[in-house]
Amino acid sequence: MNKTIKNIIFIGIILLINACSFSSSRYQQHHDSTPSRIPTAQELTDATFRIENKSRGGNKNYTVRGIHYDVLTNAQGYKATGIASYYGNKFHGHLTSNGEIYNMFSMSAAHKSLPLPTYLKVTNIENNKSVIVRVNDRGPFHQDRLIDLSYSAAYKLDFLKNGTAQVKIAAITEHKSASAKIVLSTATSNNKKHLQESYFIQVFATNNKTKAKNTASALTALYQIPVLWPQQNGLFRVQIGPITDLKKVNALLNNLQLNGYPKAFRRKSNS
Repeated sequence: MNKTIKNIIFIGIILLINACSFSSSRYQQHHDSTPSRIPTAQELTDATFRIENKSRGGNKNYTVRGIHYDVLTNAQGYKATGIASYYGNKFHGHLTSNGEIYNMFSMSAAHKSLPLPTYLKVTNIENNKSVIVRVNDRGPFHQDRLIDLSYSAAYKLDFLKNGTAQVKIAAITEHKSASAKIVLSTATSNNKKHLQESYFIQVFATNNKTKAKNTASALTALYQIPVLWPQQNGLFRVQIGPITDLKKVNALLNNLQLNGYPKAFRRKSNS
């Protein structure tokens, strides 16, 4: 009997030790830290706005540390000014509130009440540098903080040394959108002597007229360049252009392919 009791006590101690080992935190680091390298040029590319459905996760009202948060039904016209911070190694590779994997080298952000996902233009008030990020997470849960940015976004806004920055943020929607960093030129002269070769970028094709129209409007606002959506063989083909500068065509194409339109391609205007 004594042996049985000893075995039970021994097993109980083992279980208690294991419980203590695994219940402290889902994160391997107790404190957050910055990565050992700076972002690459590709990782500093702004997020490209596109129309998305709300995520299945992260869009219900919630309570954290006894404080209740109401999630906005939409981001239309949203603007705010406040303190931005950033999060790095501790959270890298873990799930975000909408079920994605946090990548500190992506252009992403966390916000307490905006719908997931939401695209934002974030401007550092001190140096006027700006980025476009995609909100896919909740936080920061400090009452004096407005937004948590990814490591790459904070690097681009140049506030890693201070850790925080005073920023202004504005939602990008299909009705009102911040202008993009890539400035594109179009053919403006009809004089054949000066006519340059021009290009289109086909972003995607769809049989949904509303989706094609709304996406075209959003891309026009974002890049400040014409976006067409002609119908051909039953499909609406969303096309950006014409653009005369091949370098800018390739830069925009690369930006689109990295941000939700991997099948986008370039074609000459006469092809």
